Amino acid sequence: MLKRYQHRPAHLLLDNTSYFITGSIYQKRHLLNNQLKEQLIALLQQTFTEFSWTLEHWVVLNNHYHLMALSHKDEDLPKIIGRVHYQSGQLTRKIYPSNLPAWWNYWDYCPRDEKDYLIHLNYLLNNPVKQGCTNNLADYPFSSFHQHIEKVGRETLRRQFSDNPKYQSLILTEDDF
Repeated sequence: MLKRYQHRPAHLLLDNTSYFITGSIYQKRHLLNNQLKEQLIALLQQTFTEFSWTLEHWVVLNNHYHLMALSHKDEDLPKIIGRVHYQSGQLTRKIYPSNLPAWWNYWDYCPRDEKDYLIHLNYLLNNPVKQGCTNNLADYPFSSFHQHIEKVGRETLRRQFSDNPKYQSLILTEDDF
C-alpha cells in the first residue's frame, strides 16, 4: 500500500519486506552526541522488537541515521518511527532545549533485490567514513558494522564492497576493519 501525506513523503507499506530508512534531524543540526546516539540505538532496537520487526543494520551519526529493517506488519512503520522520533526528541530537548522539533522526517525505500539491498547496506556501513566521522569503520561504535563483520567475516565484507561498482575505488586493508 502506498500511503501519501500532504506535507510529507509518500511511504510504501509492505508486509515481510526489507526497508532502508533514513531519519534526519530538523535543519540538519548536529544534536546527536555520543550519549544520545547510544540512547537512540537502544530505542530503535527496543521499538522494532516490540513491533516484531527485525532491525538488521543501523548507523547513527550527528544529525541523521540510516537503518535496514525487515517488516512484519506494514502499517506499523509510521507508528515505529513516530515513537522513536517522539521519545528520542524528548531526550534531545532535555540536553538541547529548543522550541524547534528534533526530527524533520523519515524516508524509506524497499530494495528491489539482493544486489540493491547490498548497495544500500554498503552505503549505510560506509556512512561514518563518508561523513568524516572516522577513517576506519571498526573505530566507529554507533553502527551495526561490528555485528555484521562478526556474522559474515572480513573476506565476505571486503567482497561485498569490492563487488559493488560504487565502492570499487574504496581501498580496504586489514587496518580498515
